[in-house]
Amino acid sequence: MDGYLGIILIVIVVALLAAGGMFLLFRPSQRHAPPVAPPEAPTIPEESQAPATGVIEDDTLTTTVPPPAKPAEPVAPPPPAFEIPPPSAGRMVRLRARLARSQSTLGKGLLELLSRDRLDDDVWDEIEDMLITADVGVSPTRTMVEELRTKVKVLGSRSHDEVRGLLREQLLALIGADMDRTLHTAPHGERPAVVLVVGVNGTGKTTTTGKLARALIGDGRKVLLGAADTFRAAAADQLQTWGERVGAEVVRKDEGADPASVAFDAVSKGIDDKVDTVIVDTAGRLHTKTGLMDELGKVKRVIEKKATVDEVLLVLDATTGQNGMRQAQVFAEAVNITGIVLTKLDGTAKGGIVISVQRELGVPVKLVGLGEGPDDLAPFDPEVFTDALLGD
Repeated sequence: MDGYLGIILIVIVVALLAAGGMFLLFRPSQRHAPPVAPPEAPTIPEESQAPATGVIEDDTLTTTVPPPAKPAEPVAPPPPAFEIPPPSAGRMVRLRARLARSQSTLGKGLLELLSRDRLDDDVWDEIEDMLITADVGVSPTRTMVEELRTKVKVLGSRSHDEVRGLLREQLLALIGADMDRTLHTAPHGERPAVVLVVGVNGTGKTTTTGKLARALIGDGRKVLLGAADTFRAAAADQLQTWGERVGAEVVRKDEGADPASVAFDAVSKGIDDKVDTVIVDTAGRLHTKTGLMDELGKVKRVIEKKATVDEVLLVLDATTGQNGMRQAQVFAEAVNITGIVLTKLDGTAKGGIVISVQRELGVPVKLVGLGEGPDDLAPFDPEVFTDALLGD
């Protein structure tokens, strides 16, 4: 029985082994599937590779791309910054202290002499010398001294205030407080006022022209400048600088051009542009050159073909004394001088030239230059000037 069971077990094992072998032999073959390729990224057109937002994104990095730079647009130059000059009213008063510092030597000396208890001939001679030294002139000095001697005798004893009052009265009489010092620069009708500036080289003529333009613009006038000093290129350049600072146009030509043609063109443009005042700067002619003086007369005649010459201002250096008087006389013969501009009056004790030049020419001092600053040209005020001479 045991043998029989053993045989059965052996048969079962053999059958199982046979069945497994047959399974292995006849099972379907397994093949490896090919690797699956990752999906391809969609092709982006070249124009769209940089998104409109300026941002490109991928799995690892976000990059901001700046938009393409626009071409720079041309920048217009800024308009020129013109200076706004102060009005001319009150300039003489504002500059009174400066004038007094340089002129009061004469006034103080006269006050000291006249305040003495005893006024003999020697003292009166000193007073006379002091006035002549100050360029009052011989004839005006003698007139003034005679008037003072008479009034001192009448007064008898004199206080300081009385002496000062006497001097002030006499100086105002000689300076001519009642003279018309109006500067005619207002347009008439459709034509501008024309101002001709004349004088010898070195007196500050071109500078005076620029300062006068500045003062008029400060008063609200529209001004045009004519650079008729064609013998010196520096003069036209200097005038151009003055004009650019305050917005006044300058008419100029090449060096050596005909001065009369420059003046004519300036006045013509002034009429076309409807300006208020045309100021013509002429060459600083030597008063010994007859031909040059004739040319100055020609400039004036040519201007008068277009407009009236309202002012002919003679610029004199206050420091030249009696030599300035000779210059004034020669210019007065060439053109009809209407007013005098005294420059460099702040640096001299010779303010008496105001008296002598007016007496000789019968023409008033209308403007005075009291320094190097652009606003140091002022209308002449006889009372302010006299008070500055005598001091406070």
